[in-house]
Amino acid sequence: MKKLSLQWRITLMTTVLICITCVLMNCLIGYSGKRYMDSIGNGISAYSEIDKGKPSSFNPENENPDSELTIIISGAQDSFNTTNWYITIAVSVLGGILAYFVSGRALKPLKSFASQVENVQPNNLADMKISDDVLPEFKQFCQSFNNMLDRLDNGFAAQRQFTGNAAHELRTPLALTQAQIELFSVEHPNMSNDTAEFLALLQEQNERMSQMTKTLLEMSELRTVECKDTIEIAPMIEEIFTDLAPLAEKKNIRLEYNGNGMMIGSDTLIYRLLFNLTENAIRYNRENASVIITVDEKNNQLYIRVKDNGYGIPEQYRESIFQPFFRVDKSRSRAYGGVGLGLSLVWEIVLLHNGTVKAEKSDKNGTVMLVTLPKKQTNN
Repeated sequence: MKKLSLQWRITLMTTVLICITCVLMNCLIGYSGKRYMDSIGNGISAYSEIDKGKPSSFNPENENPDSELTIIISGAQDSFNTTNWYITIAVSVLGGILAYFVSGRALKPLKSFASQVENVQPNNLADMKISDDVLPEFKQFCQSFNNMLDRLDNGFAAQRQFTGNAAHELRTPLALTQAQIELFSVEHPNMSNDTAEFLALLQEQNERMSQMTKTLLEMSELRTVECKDTIEIAPMIEEIFTDLAPLAEKKNIRLEYNGNGMMIGSDTLIYRLLFNLTENAIRYNRENASVIITVDEKNNQLYIRVKDNGYGIPEQYRESIFQPFFRVDKSRSRAYGGVGLGLSLVWEIVLLHNGTVKAEKSDKNGTVMLVTLPKKQTNN
């Protein structure tokens, strides 16, 4: 019973109630009909002989009962009872069918609410509020849900503001540190090897911190970017390949693409999305391999696939890779210069454009990242 939907529970309970009611009515009507048929039989038997004067009551033990009349009344009673049971079954079945459709209509607001909850995303909380024009039973429920969305929206806004402020405050001291390191290196060209190695390590970590703060600042400012540019994907991919050519040449990786598409969104953010996916595919690829991007259009959706020949992503990590600072292999990621925010930024950009991103396929022969984006934006 627990596995049944609420609509089926209401239908079954209503059907059982109708069935019990019909059975009770059938028994009462059957008893009443039988009693009155016996009374009718008594009267007819009494009047069957008119010349005997005043009729007497019918006695089934009479020496001379009217056998034909008794048979007729008995047959009528059987037919009456049978008909009553047919009617009971028909009414129960019809009542169950009606209960199913009526309960479905009554639960329509609940189904609509469930569908709306499934579409809630961090970037559309304000648009997911439920109208107050609902049934009285749902008013308190809707108010609580809308208040929850307000609290979530305020929480996300505070988080973005904190991240943006922290990243912004870190940019100046990091830039000053970088400048001081470079100045010290220029002023002391004859420093010892140990000092040179230390400064190189310090400079590398400073650059990593600078890149991290830049990415955090970009993530905090996503909401302020308008998604109204007309974007052609193929020229953008060509530009990305040009920018990443030096990195690909180091590992002798061939860059290819096929297909094209048009969409409405933020040109800057879509460029960063494709850039991050392509850069990851190059960094974590095998040498002398390839990175292939394919673009398909179907049902007003763009399907962008980025395929590499890398080592694959373990199945248990295929959703975690989009979390901030998550790395499948921390040692390899640090060696390749990653800060753990590239795919997280991709995830945020995709959500802002009402799309999805996932590792469509991943094994020891490589990974295919699939990005699905609507060609036109409906909620901005």
